[in-house]
Amino acid sequence: MRAVVFQGAEEPMTVEDVDRPEPGDDDILVETEACGICRSDWHAWRGDWEWIGVMPQPGLVFGHEPVGRVVEVGDNVDRFAVGDRVTNPFNLGCGSCHHCRDGRGNICERSVPMGFVPFQTGAFAEYYSVRNADFNAVSLPDEVDPVDVAGLGCRFATAFHGLAHRVDVTPGDWVAVHGCGGVGLSAVHVADALGANVIAVDLSAEKLERARDLGADRTVEVGAVDDVPQAVKKFTESSRGADVAVDALGIAETCRNAMDSLGKGGQHLQIGMTTSEEGGEVSLPVDTMVTDEREFYGTYGIPPNEYDEIFRMMATGKLEPGRIVSETVSLEEVPGVVEGLGDYETVGIPVCDGF
Repeated sequence: MRAVVFQGAEEPMTVEDVDRPEPGDDDILVETEACGICRSDWHAWRGDWEWIGVMPQPGLVFGHEPVGRVVEVGDNVDRFAVGDRVTNPFNLGCGSCHHCRDGRGNICERSVPMGFVPFQTGAFAEYYSVRNADFNAVSLPDEVDPVDVAGLGCRFATAFHGLAHRVDVTPGDWVAVHGCGGVGLSAVHVADALGANVIAVDLSAEKLERARDLGADRTVEVGAVDDVPQAVKKFTESSRGADVAVDALGIAETCRNAMDSLGKGGQHLQIGMTTSEEGGEVSLPVDTMVTDEREFYGTYGIPPNEYDEIFRMMATGKLEPGRIVSETVSLEEVPGVVEGLGDYETVGIPVCDGF
């Protein structure tokens, strides 16, 4: 099969013929219809995240935001048959540890990140496999478009899990989203769907315009203000600060700005992961967090059982992940798109749908 193959950190990736995955008894093999191209792919290509154990080796196939049609089913798989349309979270669970049993498969004790390890290659390829399919694979409603589902990917789904299940967003709350790349725009759209008043923060006027289209009520252009947290607070009642602030980028500046834009009792949601400049460590105002009782939450992917909530909101038009898809490309174009994500110029989510 044809696939995009990693050649080493910051080396050009190539499209090559590679062996098709062989699914085990608990797995399914899926013919790829679409796969989102994520900033996490850029992180891995660049060589970030060694500090959390992500060390891709040459020969790996990236791609962790897939949708496709089942073409082969392992002997032990009960829930799926050839011809079914499916997606899956990028962080595949074992299905049996206490987190998986509690509905939190996204933080499985034996989680396997698709497309980042050699024993679970990704979906920048004509075919991909899904381990522990009865637990990890998710059936798709007949009416959904594969590009829209690829747009859910890890970014939209992670934003949904974080805002709907990790922090407390209620109608009328002020939610400040710092960083309006793919995951930030997803967070804007989700927060709006949950009834929040949304403040979008970014350097790019083009991205802020897109954020307004997706539901942002107010915007802060970083280069046009002297103090980003204070600019955010001025939009809230009595300048009290945001109820929820999202760092959707993962650099020290956005993390600190998000925390500082909160009011007392506010909740910080960390979606973005750091680059080699931070190395996984960011300084925070701990004493203020204590005296103001501000809370810090992380969000990592989505458990399989939460997809139905998204599909129900898609069916009523409250959520439209396809609106955040910026472009569709062929497999040959994937390497250039991945490398270009480091320029921070992509507005939305690119998706590969040509295999």
